[in-house]
Amino acid sequence: MSYEVETKKLPYKVKDISLAEWGRKEIELAEAEMPGLMSLRDQYRATKPLKGARIAGCLHMTIQTAVLIETLVELGAEVQWSSCNIFSTQDHAAAAIAAAGVPVYAWKGMNAEEFDWCIEQTLYFKDGQPLNLILDDGGDLTNMVLDKYPEMVKGIKGLSEETT
Repeated sequence: MSYEVETKKLPYKVKDISLAEWGRKEIELAEAEMPGLMSLRDQYRATKPLKGARIAGCLHMTIQTAVLIETLVELGAEVQWSSCNIFSTQDHAAAAIAAAGVPVYAWKGMNAEEFDWCIEQTLYFKDGQPLNLILDDGGDLTNMVLDKYPEMVKGIKGLSEETT
């Protein structure tokens, strides 16, 4: 099912895109400390098992999350991201992911209205198709879908919620 989206969505919104180079260096360092994700990349990059996945993520936008995001993309997924906490975003991580071409809507210190706006940006992808997988922490993205966009539920193939 296709949805018409009448919006001029920004490709990303981060605090300062000039932080991307610093973020990229930190991501490269983190990759060396995340052998599980690197092994998945090596094993599955050629087959793209996540092709067709439209993943909306709402997790802390950190350097480690950036490694996860890039792994999902490398395995074939389309990914869009927001942060699950108004204070946890590492702005250099968000900038690096945005500079790599992944739509990310997150910055440290956003207010409640901005927080909701950021999550809402991740619901529909550039072709107008809705998300079909959710990675969530705290349930904010999931609750938004259930409360404001219940028509999306039937197209969701999976959801992971990781509140600790």
